[in-house]
Amino acid sequence: MGAMMRAHDWSRSPLGPREDWPVALRSVVSLMLHSKFPMFVAWGPELAFLYNDSYAEILGDKHPDALGLPFQTIWAEIWDDIWPSIDDALHGRGTWHENLPLTMHRKGYDEQTWFTFSYSPALDEHGNIAGMFCTCTETTEQVLAARHRAEEIERMRLLFQQAPGILAVMRGPRHVFEIANDAYLKLVGRADLIGLAVNEALPELREQGFVELLDQVYATGEPHMGREISVLLRRQPDAPLEQRFVSFIFQPARDHRGAISGIFVEGSDVTDAVLASRALRESELRLRQLANTIPQLAWMAAPDGQIHWLNERWYAFTGAVAEATPAAITQAWRRYFHPDDLPGLMSSWQRTLASGQPYELTARMCDAGGNYRSFLIVAAPLRDASGQIVQWFGTNTDVTPIELAQQELKDANRRKDEFLAMLAHELRNPLAPIATSAELLRMGVLDDARVRQASAVIARQVQHMTQLVDDLLDVSRVTRGLVTLRQQVLDFNAIAGGAVEQVAALMESKQHRLTVSLPASAPHVLGDRTRLIQVLSNLLNNAARYTQAGGQIALTVEADGSRVCATVQDNGIGIAAPLLPHVFELFTQAERSPDRSQGGLGLGLALVKSLIELHGGEVTAHSAGAGEGCRFTLCLPQVAATGAVAPAAPVDAWHADASRHLMVVDDNVDAGQTLALLLETAGFAVTVCGGATEALAATASQPPSLMFVDIGLPGMDGYELVRRLRALPGMATARIVAVTGYGQPQDRVRALEAGFDEHLVKPVQAHVVYEVLNLLTPQ
Repeated sequence: MGAMMRAHDWSRSPLGPREDWPVALRSVVSLMLHSKFPMFVAWGPELAFLYNDSYAEILGDKHPDALGLPFQTIWAEIWDDIWPSIDDALHGRGTWHENLPLTMHRKGYDEQTWFTFSYSPALDEHGNIAGMFCTCTETTEQVLAARHRAEEIERMRLLFQQAPGILAVMRGPRHVFEIANDAYLKLVGRADLIGLAVNEALPELREQGFVELLDQVYATGEPHMGREISVLLRRQPDAPLEQRFVSFIFQPARDHRGAISGIFVEGSDVTDAVLASRALRESELRLRQLANTIPQLAWMAAPDGQIHWLNERWYAFTGAVAEATPAAITQAWRRYFHPDDLPGLMSSWQRTLASGQPYELTARMCDAGGNYRSFLIVAAPLRDASGQIVQWFGTNTDVTPIELAQQELKDANRRKDEFLAMLAHELRNPLAPIATSAELLRMGVLDDARVRQASAVIARQVQHMTQLVDDLLDVSRVTRGLVTLRQQVLDFNAIAGGAVEQVAALMESKQHRLTVSLPASAPHVLGDRTRLIQVLSNLLNNAARYTQAGGQIALTVEADGSRVCATVQDNGIGIAAPLLPHVFELFTQAERSPDRSQGGLGLGLALVKSLIELHGGEVTAHSAGAGEGCRFTLCLPQVAATGAVAPAAPVDAWHADASRHLMVVDDNVDAGQTLALLLETAGFAVTVCGGATEALAATASQPPSLMFVDIGLPGMDGYELVRRLRALPGMATARIVAVTGYGQPQDRVRALEAGFDEHLVKPVQAHVVYEVLNLLTPQ
């Protein structure tokens, strides 16, 4: 402030330049500048305001402009409150105020404050009153804190009185009751304790050691805690002593000097809980004896969920060592559950504890050997007469055999459903071109070349259906043990040659590079020639189906004197790791999808395994994963010296000069050709495409007015194709019909949602095609 005062422009101040100030004023200012307490002096007729640094904090944002201004100008908002005291000081009368409330405006808003201060007259060097002097302290925080403490004390008093536990305060070495809440008075059965020493108020306690405990706490200052302590009380004047049980703590109370002035008693009447606990322990003992006789893993838990007992079967199953405390038992109990199951198990357990409802959940437990088994965990609350839960009793029942049986049933049912859907699809595919060809022949409108073409279609598709039926019959005979082997000593090199001959057409159509490696000296086996050729051709056929065009397939035959092994290896699509262990099971194929271009019922490898085992051999499969190719090896005992139809070659798309242009998209050449023939006889120009890429290119160059699209296309299925077709110019309103072997209701819904106008299921009858033409083609 000294620097502030020196820098201040006093020319406009009522006091004038500092050098003109009276000596007395300069002395007062000097005194203020050296004091750490807030001070100010108001001098002269206008009471010009001078203050020290400590007082600047009280002024707030009025500082530093307040320096030298008239007192009334600075504190106009409180002038009416403080003027009487100012007037007294100016008339020679000092005043003192403690915690005076003032509403001040110093921080941009009005605020309630409190101050303790004195006003006294300020004399000039002649002894005349020239102003007033003030020392002050802002006590706002202290006043608010005191008010808060008083309110808090009152709240605590009310809470103290209403507390459910027993509370009392005893003062002095005689332990005179100063406070006792309602719960305490109810416990002792008295209402007149206040002002009486404990020996007078409750004489029955003298012989029970409680007074001695009070004396000890008062003397040593060390608290004393008692848990479920028995106490005899005479709760009515002429009544006999009654046993109650209390849990309590005696704590020393100290005065402001820290000396012990009394004892604070806090506790609760636990009589009902103690009696209930005794009854519970008796019933629990009987329950434990019973629980040790049942086959389940049994356990008991407290109302809060802490498990405190496990039966002997639980320890036998887990191999655990008995723990001493409920917390340790609970921790051990958790340790034997599968980590993935434990969070859900505990979450459900907490909800059960909160609701009080019975508990039921299935989780995996680890046995003494480290193996997990599934258990049905059931727990029920045991309640007392008032309905309060006093215990939880639970059992863990091993349901692993049931789950395995249920899973086997589910898997069998799933395989059955998948097989039936696949069978329907595989049978509908050849039926479609057969039905269409038959209809064309019935109409009698074909020339000789077309008749031969339709007849060839029927022959090929009948042969395909025959193969499917033969596979089904073979599986039925093998699984029922009805296959009879015509065994003889066979040249295995000849067997390999016969198998290669059967699949040659398929491999040639896909331009596969087949390598055959046979031993120079033909090994011999004892077996059924037809069945062994069937087995080996199945492996080769399987390799051809799942190897891309131009891929490599190798057949290697080796013999070591005891066994003859044939290995079929390809660089095709491979087998995903989850599927590999199941490839020899019935009806197993790769992922089910609309792309069924490979065909088959998933029976071939199952037949291979069954037939090889009938010959006393074995077959194995290996693949490094999807896209890594496959290797199948079959081995037979060595002894001393004594099929799928190849698809028709692809044909070029046929175009007719008709006013209305249609398109058929089907990877089954026969199905596409026969449907195109039917449409051509109706007077349409038809383009036939064998795949999605070809169809997109043909549509872009010449958009058709109506398209028949197979859903099960290789590479890009019909659902994706129709979405891309709709995005092409001129195709948003074109009519597109789905033709597929998938005929479930959900298949139709999916087709319509993808963008098809109609959904036809193979084999499509001619009259249905005519109906679609009449309905969908523009006139």
